[in-house]
Amino acid sequence: MRNWIESTLGISADVAYRISATVAVLLVLIVARWVAARWMSKRLSEPDMVFRARKGATYVTTILFVVSAAWIWLPFFNDLGTFLGLLSAGLAIALADVFLDLAGWLFIMFRRPFKVGDRIEIDGTAGDVIDIRAFRFTILEIRNWVDADQSTGRVVHVPNGSLFKHPTANFTEGFFHIWHEIPILVTFESDWRRAEALIRDAIGPLTISEEELRRHQRIASSTRDYLISFKELGPAVYVSTRESGVLLTARLLVEARGRRGVEDAFWRSLLDAFADEPTVELAYPTGRTIITDPLTVDHPHRGPETTEAR
Repeated sequence: MRNWIESTLGISADVAYRISATVAVLLVLIVARWVAARWMSKRLSEPDMVFRARKGATYVTTILFVVSAAWIWLPFFNDLGTFLGLLSAGLAIALADVFLDLAGWLFIMFRRPFKVGDRIEIDGTAGDVIDIRAFRFTILEIRNWVDADQSTGRVVHVPNGSLFKHPTANFTEGFFHIWHEIPILVTFESDWRRAEALIRDAIGPLTISEEELRRHQRIASSTRDYLISFKELGPAVYVSTRESGVLLTARLLVEARGRRGVEDAFWRSLLDAFADEPTVELAYPTGRTIITDPLTVDHPHRGPETTEAR
């Protein structure tokens, strides 16, 4: 190969040798990765484990190729140090976003703000992480036009550099549960205490046991760098008022991906309970007209009396 490259391209023997060595290393690494991927596909049964193993093999072979190519070519450029220094400075300015994405990838690999399978939100886009690469990560989008934390079916590619520009929220890191609130508005004429009792009855079957929540909280605190601690883990109902009625807000912990299922089950149970309870009615926007001058009704052509200010 070396002689063919030298004669065909008309380059020196030293350069031909280095090109041949680089191509040989690349071919060996490609074959090694293919063999490793085949072996892992046969040994591992879980698709998620196979995916992670293949990604790991890709990272390893890429790093080995970069190191090998540097070892092969660096001696050739010893006499061009000044030129390469100026060139690298220019590239650093021109490719600032590319280097920022690479820095973001290193941050993901070593600091682990999220991993494949986590549900995150960044810069207003939320979804499940399905792939992480050197310049971008990919999420399967939720929300948007879908009225819940469920998938839209779209795949969104996010540059890794976004991690340094926008806050990142992780729904599933550590504790695996999130707080969810469901507002219920009843009329002022309703028995709101009875409504509160019915809401608590509807929440009961959907509540995760406090023992299990405490166990998850201890695991999250012991395995991560964060002190995750909630004094109250049980469900609660809070009471306030609005223009149209009494607002009762149910608050409970749910699994990170279970908000819509919990809310659906809650409302089905609560609507059945309200249907059997004559003292409770759901409120909705209404208007009331209060007549203060009965003469206006009896004599429609006569307007209400006014009092002149003095």
